[in-house]
Amino acid sequence: MSRKLGFTGLIVIMILVGCGAGSEEKTADGWLSFNEGMELAASSGKPVIVDFYTSWCKWCKVMDRDTFSNPEVKAALEKDFVTIRINAENRKDKLRYKGKEYTPVELTRLFKVRGFPSLAYMESDGELIMVVPGFKKPDVFMPTLRYIIDGCHRKGVTLDQYIRNGGECGK
Repeated sequence: MSRKLGFTGLIVIMILVGCGAGSEEKTADGWLSFNEGMELAASSGKPVIVDFYTSWCKWCKVMDRDTFSNPEVKAALEKDFVTIRINAENRKDKLRYKGKEYTPVELTRLFKVRGFPSLAYMESDGELIMVVPGFKKPDVFMPTLRYIIDGCHRKGVTLDQYIRNGGECGK
């Protein structure tokens, strides 16, 4: 009897694993896969945030729990950005970027991500604005979102200048 249950359990697991094979990795609520997100950005004109994470990264989990779930941060992300999440260790998915195909590992290298979490900020057409590494508390993260929303990067103002100027794009 127990052998029969064990075999049935194994079959169920194989079916569940097989159903997900070949599809882009599932993402957290409100976050899209890279291909879906880039299509939405192109049609909506919204800037993009790509969250590069790994399953073992403690600070990625803290950022999910403390920063991305913060009501002010969540509202800004939902209103003004297309949010994408990439598991930087995934070697299987195929991501389309600027007419080429990359695995998440390759895209992570292309964006010069060196640690986790790292957030890549992009224009709606996929042009990379900047990559910001490390965990950010909500009060540190919000000025970065405003910097992108205000378009200060297009005016030659760095993020550091923006923060020093109290959230103004003037130099």
